[in-house]
Amino acid sequence: MLIPHRIIPYVRPGSCWDLKLPGKKPHIAHRCKVNFTRVSHHLCKSLNERTTRHWLHRFHVNASSDDDFRSSRNIAISLFKRYKNVIDRGGGDNLKEFISAGVNAYALGCTDEGLRKELMDIEDSGLEIEGLGGNSLKFKVHSFEIRECILWLSIVFITILCTPQPTVIRWSPNPPVSADVLHQWKGFCALIANAYYVKGMAWLPVKTLQLEQMAVTGNSEEPSVVASRMQIVFSTLEEVSPQWPRV
Repeated sequence: MLIPHRIIPYVRPGSCWDLKLPGKKPHIAHRCKVNFTRVSHHLCKSLNERTTRHWLHRFHVNASSDDDFRSSRNIAISLFKRYKNVIDRGGGDNLKEFISAGVNAYALGCTDEGLRKELMDIEDSGLEIEGLGGNSLKFKVHSFEIRECILWLSIVFITILCTPQPTVIRWSPNPPVSADVLHQWKGFCALIANAYYVKGMAWLPVKTLQLEQMAVTGNSEEPSVVASRMQIVFSTLEEVSPQWPRV
């Protein structure tokens, strides 16, 4: 059972079998060695699958099946489907589904660059993806959609980094986003997180965030685009660290 307010160190699966007992080494039959190795392999595999299922249920992701989270490619496809759903049908619950899937991707140790590569490989292969929820409509992946989808995901990841730790336990020592992306968006997300936690606000003036963008990159996005980025941050904060009762 996970303890929410305690940092749990990452232990490489299988390292527990590397411990050496002191004293005389006992005689172990070769067949027992083989069986023990096989059992340890299946035990680690079972623990990994149970960890995945735990995070799926912890954040109530409305996934078509657990298969959506069994590989980095499946995770990338699942996120892209939810991104397309927001673009085609609007935010609200659709945005919440994307963010929930993004939080799971963070917890399972994914990185923005790793998932970007998966989507780029799909684009290069010309593979068509089925719509969310068994929708018969299929679509191809395009470069501009990959850029925006991964940017949304990076904002979700950085927002989690701006929360009091550990709101989400990450099962990987690898940083979730690249240093360049972190530099570009950390101040943006931190401003919103500060307003959320310290002042109890659920919105910030768009102009304030545009000034932050200007200070970091030398230019700012359109007000409507900045507002949509802000909504991703606030929705992520509400998902991982709710401050008010949910209606």
